[in-house]
Amino acid sequence: MKKNWFDEKIKKYSSIGGYKKPDLLKDAVKLDSNENYVIPKQFQNDILLSAKKKSDVREYPLGGVERLIDMISKFIKIPSSMIGIGNGSDQILDLILSNFASKETKVLTSNPTFGFFEERCKLYSIPLIAIPFSNTMKLDIKDFIKQSSDAEILYLDSPNNPTGFQFPKNELQKLVKSFEGLVIIDEAYGEFGDYSLANMVKTHENLIVVQTLSKSFGLAGLRLGYFIANKKFTDTFMNVLQYPYPLSTITIEAGISALEKANLMNDAVNIIKTERKRIIETLRKYDSFEVFDSKANFVLFDAHGSYKRVFAALAEQGISIRKLGKIGNHEGCLRVSIGTKEMNSKFLLAIRDLLG
Repeated sequence: MKKNWFDEKIKKYSSIGGYKKPDLLKDAVKLDSNENYVIPKQFQNDILLSAKKKSDVREYPLGGVERLIDMISKFIKIPSSMIGIGNGSDQILDLILSNFASKETKVLTSNPTFGFFEERCKLYSIPLIAIPFSNTMKLDIKDFIKQSSDAEILYLDSPNNPTGFQFPKNELQKLVKSFEGLVIIDEAYGEFGDYSLANMVKTHENLIVVQTLSKSFGLAGLRLGYFIANKKFTDTFMNVLQYPYPLSTITIEAGISALEKANLMNDAVNIIKTERKRIIETLRKYDSFEVFDSKANFVLFDAHGSYKRVFAALAEQGISIRKLGKIGNHEGCLRVSIGTKEMNSKFLLAIRDLLG
């Protein structure tokens, strides 16, 4: 009896599939995971060397999280009592879902949205009300306001992954103010967008804004995410729900060192925005593509019936982008991350050679 119960659980979970990571292509120009290669390699070397000097990994990182939160507080200009951390923003979202949602909790979101969040809702059997994007890869705030009374949780990634869409600030503020349940705004790509809603947390106790150092600071491998929320939620999350030691000593010290060099991050973000414009404008010169606006560090485009051929041809030349396929009425979606100028030029040159 006990064995059958265990087997049934495994069968159920295996049928879900889980979050799909991109294929690993050896020695490829890696433009498939929205990583930040514009941040100088020396930046990484410096913060890791500093972290190594300040760390004794034989010890638990007592007090480390508190020092990191204080540094984040200075960076975003929000009181430290309203900030919590996690092993990447993924883990923060997972803990919120697993403890505050259930089969009876409806989540209002977009379709598509961040794949990990969607897969986690499937894992916990949390029903989704998903508003589809238009043919121009935009959302209408009226559709969300209309459906808001049917949901207990609102989740939006702002900017959205994989479309790069971001609501005008006043529209998203209006939606947050009108929603009576829990609001989660995922700003993983926020530094590449037009605004943040972090300050709204000071006046809206039902709002949680999730951010990360993975994208803007180029620290995806360190797994360092954080959130901004009211003090009561933050205390409960950090003292009850979160692991006793969610981050390694190296991650804590490297994160503190990175935040001390925020000017380098700002420079990288500005370069990425400039390169994003170049990629959008260049891809739009080809009749084969429909290219969508983006406020993130990637660009989504529809290559229609030739998307598999484009993807394969780029892979043969050692350039890895993300093959997404069908999104709404668009059958051949591809997503390319914004890399360094040299990486982007290789991608665009390969596209030119492919399409003539």
